[in-house]
Amino acid sequence: MSRVALINPHWRFDGSIYFGCRAPHLPLELGWSELLLQRAGHATLLLDAHMFGLEAGDIRAELAAFRPDIVVVTTAPTYLFWRCAPPELRVPQQLVAAIRDLAPLLVAVGPHGSTTPRAALRKLGVDIVAMGECEETIARLAAGERDFAGLCVRDGAGIKVNGGPQAARFVDLPALTWPDEMIRRHHHHHHRFDAEPTGPGAEVEASRGCPYHCTFCAKDNFRDAYRRRPPGVMLDEIEALQRQSVEYVYFIDEIFLPNQPLLEGLVGRGLKFGVQTRIDLWKPQMLALLGRAGCVSIEAGVESLTPEGRAALEKNCRMTTDQLADRLIEARRHVPFVQANLIEMSQDDDPVVQRWRGRMQDAGVWANDPVPLYPYPGSPDYRKLWGVPDDTAWERAHQHYLTLFDRFSDVQEQRPVPLADLELQVGR
Repeated sequence: MSRVALINPHWRFDGSIYFGCRAPHLPLELGWSELLLQRAGHATLLLDAHMFGLEAGDIRAELAAFRPDIVVVTTAPTYLFWRCAPPELRVPQQLVAAIRDLAPLLVAVGPHGSTTPRAALRKLGVDIVAMGECEETIARLAAGERDFAGLCVRDGAGIKVNGGPQAARFVDLPALTWPDEMIRRHHHHHHRFDAEPTGPGAEVEASRGCPYHCTFCAKDNFRDAYRRRPPGVMLDEIEALQRQSVEYVYFIDEIFLPNQPLLEGLVGRGLKFGVQTRIDLWKPQMLALLGRAGCVSIEAGVESLTPEGRAALEKNCRMTTDQLADRLIEARRHVPFVQANLIEMSQDDDPVVQRWRGRMQDAGVWANDPVPLYPYPGSPDYRKLWGVPDDTAWERAHQHYLTLFDRFSDVQEQRPVPLADLELQVGR
């Protein structure tokens, strides 16, 4: 049996283009990995440095006491943000450098290694990169396997890439549980705006993957094929969280599709929750059920206000802009906070966009100022510009973004800086 340490770094985002939330969230990829490892009889240590505020010295002390055979480090803040990860590897680089001597085998998981495995392995200085969804891969490594699809490994003086990114079965997993102290520290309610938290929050997966292939979505190399967990297992997981005083859950699904059995099972539980979805997939009666089930936050991808813009993004949307607006307003009748996500598109005239935003806000629906599009490696947009991602894909996308736009999203605190200024220049 192996001793496996699973580490979520203490994330910092100064200078980054990072679009995601900066608060700590449950490290779901590591939680699933720990579940499978423990099921197989391995000893585990899960260190969430972000949730617990652990610095390098704290992590070293924990590892020295645990004496791991394998140390796993993730390169993005939880599965929730694999699609919009910080492009830079600065934080995991610093962590790996600090613990290298305490890790007989160092493994990196996350979107960077899934899309550009050679570059990730070199930059991080790890022994193995797991490509794709990682929980089953980590379990196989703990069992002693070293030569199977989904691994990028050091091979003498070179690097060997074995196959491509892997997808986990996922649908056969039992309810995921978390330590009481981790839940007590989870004060953040992701994307909740209707009320101030009075108890802990949590993140949950109801499904994984997405049946759509929008050009901006960087999911091609991980969490791609759509799979849905059984409602009964989901409700068991949520019930356990509620016993830990969790009052709000955010479903991190790439797309939360209408799920009548799950929603009916949530009615009357007193749980509040948020989702990210496409509003064109919801009929009025299902929106009413969504509200009765406890939904207080909808993040709906609209992206463009013209048919031409939505077609360019390959949204495969069959509604008109007026119909989308009506459906958003209908959703707001049942859910306290509804957001329409917009992307900056050349097909959309800015005065028209601002008038539409005003109309939505008058109806109680929040629509963001359109966000400049970042061509994430692993997205169709990246492939359209440059083809299959190579070892410099993140640098190329980053420089393109900085060159193309002179203003940035209202969720970014400052002008982002070049990738080379963010990352440690090691292992190149």
